Amino acid sequence: MKFPRLQRRTLMLIAVIVPLLLLFIYVAVRSGPLAPTEVTVSTVESRTVAPALFGIGTVQARYTYKIGPTFAGRVKRLDVHVGDAVKAGQVLGEMDAVDLDDRIAAQQAAIKSSEAALKQASAKQDFAQTQANRYEQLLAVRGTSEENVATKRQELAIANTALTAAREDAVRLRAELEGLRAQRGNLRLVAPVAGLVATRDADPGTTVVAGQAVVEVIDPTSLWIDTRFDQISADGLAAGLPARVTLRSRQTQSLPGRVMRIEPRADAVTEETLAKIIFNTPPAPLPPLGELAEVTVQLGELPAAPTIPNAALRTVDGKRGAWKLVGRDLAFAPLILGRADLEGRVQVIKGLAVGDRVVVYSDKALNTKSRIHIVERLAGVAP
Repeated sequence: MKFPRLQRRTLMLIAVIVPLLLLFIYVAVRSGPLAPTEVTVSTVESRTVAPALFGIGTVQARYTYKIGPTFAGRVKRLDVHVGDAVKAGQVLGEMDAVDLDDRIAAQQAAIKSSEAALKQASAKQDFAQTQANRYEQLLAVRGTSEENVATKRQELAIANTALTAAREDAVRLRAELEGLRAQRGNLRLVAPVAGLVATRDADPGTTVVAGQAVVEVIDPTSLWIDTRFDQISADGLAAGLPARVTLRSRQTQSLPGRVMRIEPRADAVTEETLAKIIFNTPPAPLPPLGELAEVTVQLGELPAAPTIPNAALRTVDGKRGAWKLVGRDLAFAPLILGRADLEGRVQVIKGLAVGDRVVVYSDKALNTKSRIHIVERLAGVAP
């Protein structure tokens, strides 16, 4: 049977178009906008959770000793530099005496003068006492008048006052001399403990005031991490809990430590709880003060409860929950969550039961009308 030429062309066109149309429909259903959403799922399990807190802190020295002069002066010499190890009692430097020796000499001269004045006042007091006693005896035998006796009594009182002032002046001058001698002995800057020189705040020739630090020494065995934790997750944080410290300069090394104390005052601005973390063993070499550190504090293990991966949590209409599989359909389950651990699992207090299945990852946003296709893993997502 022979078809007209036009009919043959029509049949050939249909034979080409129909497979293409079927292929297009197949592609649209499998991978186009009509395709189901690929998801990975997880089954709710009853598991214990060992929650942990993560915080950021800086390396600080618990004990810092600021060493400087007790009087204003000029730095004469400094024998140490930043990073030097020093021993207790080691002389770190010396202050310039400037005019201190001249002041001591002048003070000694003033003391000699005051001693002479004291002797003179003592002699005048003895004379006034003798005269007063003599006139008292004369008055007893009516050998003088009441006015003369009163005058001698007044002279004795004046002499007594002058003697007391001379004695006090001598004591004051001796005390000032001892103070100057103490200053002379304090010219040396001495390390009170063994440690490391952390800062050198002045160089020879620099004029400093009393109490100003010239050298700062730290105790290397007293390093701690001044750490901040989010108040929302800080429940359970307590002194004595084990911790792991990762210094920024040693990302591959986790150093053991523990919580030394929780600060009684939190940061109201950043809403953070402050804590001090100490090393079990001081790291070698010692990290510089101010270096950032990541701190993980391990809390006590919680009883078994339904748990899901953190990655399964979604927020829909302002509610926190997870997409739950109900047969072949999806339903959003609002959840009340418990504590989470650093392994990426969180306990569910209410909203899911053991054995329920929830969506963990999806290649696009879900809703209750989404068609899904369960896969082992999604491309580009770690298993």
